[in-house]
Amino acid sequence: MHALFTTFPIYAGCMHIRRVACVTLLLLASLGTVDAQVPASGSQSGDIALAPGDIVRISVWREPDLSGDFVVDELGVVTLPLLGKISLLDIPMSKLRDKLVARYSVELRNPSITVTPLRRVYVLGEVTKPGLYAVDPTISLAGVVAMAGGATPTGDLNRLRVVRNGIAILNRAAAGSSLSVIDIRSDDQVFVDRRGWLDRNGALAASAVLSVATVAITLLLR
Repeated sequence: MHALFTTFPIYAGCMHIRRVACVTLLLLASLGTVDAQVPASGSQSGDIALAPGDIVRISVWREPDLSGDFVVDELGVVTLPLLGKISLLDIPMSKLRDKLVARYSVELRNPSITVTPLRRVYVLGEVTKPGLYAVDPTISLAGVVAMAGGATPTGDLNRLRVVRNGIAILNRAAAGSSLSVIDIRSDDQVFVDRRGWLDRNGALAASAVLSVATVAITLLLR
């Protein structure tokens, strides 16, 4: 009987230690928890078309005077050298190239033309070089952030937002999504938000938790 009463405080102390250890493990696990990334919504378009505010980059082989970046105005019209005004609204890139080849063939012999659509997108928030960028809609959101010098040490590529006319149309967009898939348009804003407090101070928080756990265990063993 005496042995039973002697071992009982030790057993109770062990139970307290186990509880403290379990709580510590749960706290440490919570520090490493990352919110699940929400995939970006949007549908895959069959071909990219230009819209007002976009830029069309045209390269005519051996014709530097005919090549350049041309802005599509509010009516969907672009003014090109030698051709004048052409309506490009909602014309897929594959058809636009054929159209330009046909028009330039009147003045040039067998013209070779490359056409690249560009969106004018603001990249803001926790990036090295925030500003307005002309971006190829086939690249990803991560590529857009890279054009702005990449995320700062406090930026989080898992916290990307797309804002249009002051309204967030996408929250926690997937960094690997292409601009065409999520329907990024000219004058949209891509924001890189700051990393959460635990992400930025995880080591400090973990050290604090371990210190508290150590003190609690030391007190229980006395």
